[in-house]
Amino acid sequence: MSKQSFYILKNGTIKRKDNNVTMISEDGLKKDLKIEVARDIYLFGEVNLNTKFLNYTSQMKVPIHVFNYYGFYSGTYYPRDSNVSGRLLVKQVEYYQNDKKRLGIAKEFIDSASHNIYRNLRYYNERDKDLGKQIELIKGLRPKIKKCEAINELMGIEGNIRKNYYTGWNIIVNQEIDFNKRVKRPPDNMINSLISFINSLIYTTILSEIYKTQLNPTISYLHEVGDKRFSLCLDIAEIFKPLIGDRLIFTLLNKRIITEKSFDEGSNFYYLKDKERLKILKLYDERLKSTIMHKTLRKQVSYRHLMRLECYKLIKHLQGDKEYEGFKIWW
Repeated sequence: MSKQSFYILKNGTIKRKDNNVTMISEDGLKKDLKIEVARDIYLFGEVNLNTKFLNYTSQMKVPIHVFNYYGFYSGTYYPRDSNVSGRLLVKQVEYYQNDKKRLGIAKEFIDSASHNIYRNLRYYNERDKDLGKQIELIKGLRPKIKKCEAINELMGIEGNIRKNYYTGWNIIVNQEIDFNKRVKRPPDNMINSLISFINSLIYTTILSEIYKTQLNPTISYLHEVGDKRFSLCLDIAEIFKPLIGDRLIFTLLNKRIITEKSFDEGSNFYYLKDKERLKILKLYDERLKSTIMHKTLRKQVSYRHLMRLECYKLIKHLQGDKEYEGFKIWW
């Protein structure tokens, strides 16, 4: 039985009776949630729930990702780990504490992410979008990644790559967007709001995939380890943001599925209307289910499963079985 993600946008209450879970919206509509086939649950509305429901999702090993009124990620109810490995945890910590080993993994994340950024630019450049300047600048920056001697230096190069990449968005997107700078907290225009929303989806998807492995999501290599965040998700997300997130954004904007009218403007930033958010979630879910022919496995693999495979590759690296190589777009 294939697993699926449940996206709940309406306000209401989730109730559990025995092994039946029902979402009751404020207008009285009821919808049964089949937790036995749930991979994870996304809560975007204001939802009341009780410990019976949380206990049941924990038993079924279903993470619950919570988003606020504006659609920004708030946190995750993470069921107790059952797939744990003390030996792997020791290895994760060892590689984090060893500057050389940590930097090696961090370089691979950025090298793969920058390659995928480059492929996005090349794809649109071959479709009559003049991105030659951005392509050349990024080609010049990428060799510097391998020469970095510290994480801060690596992050600086990554920042310059993204800065040049984002200047190309005004050329790629067939709408007037006036986008040159990434602003996160809070987003200051519709593009930044769209990036924040979709990046948070990628982040939580990766968290759900990490949960299925023995990796500890709080121990990272590119991003600093800190309290109250799953920083390993941020590391792995760098690879998949260009492949899944950015390409989805270009589709949404160029097909005019999302426009300025899709947002309610509030104070100094924009937030998506519920109807438009649902469109994005549907397309995002479809994108995760779409498949490619994997060069190594020689079989069709979904974009979601690529994220899981990235976790497995990292585990093999930590265990000394095979050097980690981040996923790179080849098509």
